[in-house]
Amino acid sequence: MKMSSAPSTKPAISVRNLTCAYGDDLVIDDISFDVNHGEIFIILGGSGCGKSTVLKHLIGQYAPRAGQILFGDRDIVTSWGRQRDEIMRGFGVMYQGGALFGSMSLLSNVSLPLEEFTDLPSEAISTIARMKLAQVGLGHAVHHMPAAISGGMVKRAAIARAMALDPSILFLDEPSAGLDPITSAELDELIRRLSRDLGITFVIVSHELASIFAIADRVIMLDKRVKKIVAQGDPKELRDSSDQPFVRQFFHRQAQADAENTGRENE
Repeated sequence: MKMSSAPSTKPAISVRNLTCAYGDDLVIDDISFDVNHGEIFIILGGSGCGKSTVLKHLIGQYAPRAGQILFGDRDIVTSWGRQRDEIMRGFGVMYQGGALFGSMSLLSNVSLPLEEFTDLPSEAISTIARMKLAQVGLGHAVHHMPAAISGGMVKRAAIARAMALDPSILFLDEPSAGLDPITSAELDELIRRLSRDLGITFVIVSHELASIFAIADRVIMLDKRVKKIVAQGDPKELRDSSDQPFVRQFFHRQAQADAENTGRENE
């Protein structure tokens, strides 16, 4: 497992007793976990388990029913005003599908956070945006429109925009969704390179097993039946050594009956 590149001994993110609900619909019930500096941390599980719900709470899009979400010593749940803005400036988000503005070039899309949150002159903004696009392999496509590029390029441009303000943490929502295996593998390599070279901490929601095994330092697995974390650790170790039938079923892509039969054979 990759060692932290940051001097701080505190986790990058500490989640304590997080409970998430939409009205009376309880989705996540009292979960706790840490994300360490510099690691690629993946939230996974079956459909409807609450992966994206947890992500939306981590980035402050929704307020939890209970719990803390600490970035260092600061709780995004109870922060407001300037302190909340400072917390949110410390991370970037790539939403599922990329969420680029279709009427703007890639350069303009990546420039947008810099225009909104800094007082830099336009020439400096353009230079930084070009640099971010080059870091994700799109230095040749700065004037392309989102509709004119491939799905993989859209995801790369969205990562570049998320990196515009030099955050230490990037949240990615299903980055491999809709991509062919080769493009997905290229995106995995980009994530590994950004983590290795820039020390960025990644928190990724995914159910794509190939990507999970390729990039994850550590995972937590959610189960909608209990609304809790049912497994955590190195995904390869969970695949090979877990004593939980549901965990084996997920990582080996087995139907329920196959997982139960495998479990009986191993007893």
